[in-house]
Amino acid sequence: METLKNRIAIITGGARGIGRITAETFLKAGAKVYIWDIASQGKEVARALGEHCFFQKVNTTKEEQIQMAAEEIMDEQGQIDILINNAGITRDASLKKMSVDDWQSVIDVNLTGVFLCTKYVSLKMAENNYGRICNASSIVGVYGNFGQSNYVATKAGLNGLTKTWAKELGRKGITVNSVAPGFIATEMLETVPQKVLDQFIGRTPLQRLGEAQDIANAYLFLSSDQAGFITGTVLQVDGGLTL
Repeated sequence: METLKNRIAIITGGARGIGRITAETFLKAGAKVYIWDIASQGKEVARALGEHCFFQKVNTTKEEQIQMAAEEIMDEQGQIDILINNAGITRDASLKKMSVDDWQSVIDVNLTGVFLCTKYVSLKMAENNYGRICNASSIVGVYGNFGQSNYVATKAGLNGLTKTWAKELGRKGITVNSVAPGFIATEMLETVPQKVLDQFIGRTPLQRLGEAQDIANAYLFLSSDQAGFITGTVLQVDGGLTL
């Protein structure tokens, strides 16, 4: 069913991983999708996904690039309906070992980048009194995690921003929610030893790692009209890990 028919969606970090799967899922649901990414393969990914997928090389920490890209979409489509703030990075280390550069780089992408994208895209959404914004949080933003001070700070921050923006933007017809994944089988886990992954699985009632599609499905629902009265929520998609 084309639950996103005639919707215009932006997916940051859409060239790979959860972002790419989300792009594919949204296209199948009838949306036109703009991938915002700095990865060189973004153009090829958009071409492979078909005529309704477009690539804009956007560094989400650069205010001018975001403004220009949003203006371009409005000129082409006349609307922006959905923003998936998916782009993110990790620079893990314990507090003792974490450098200021590692701290700041994660803050810049995972927190400031989301602020900038939401600020300028929400202005465009408000012109049509409609919008769906989803932020990529994490269960570690709720419960913390050893060796991820920077990452946890950004994800906890996003949960707070989600609630704040839901209050500010609701009167403009815009909903704002966060999706907080558990341990998902993506590139981020490729360097994690199998013994550790087995521990994650053992602690998860559903007895498996999550798949990128699980997260894309959550984004799809929250971006649809069926979720029109849901805003300010942090949806944990973790297989019951945190029960």
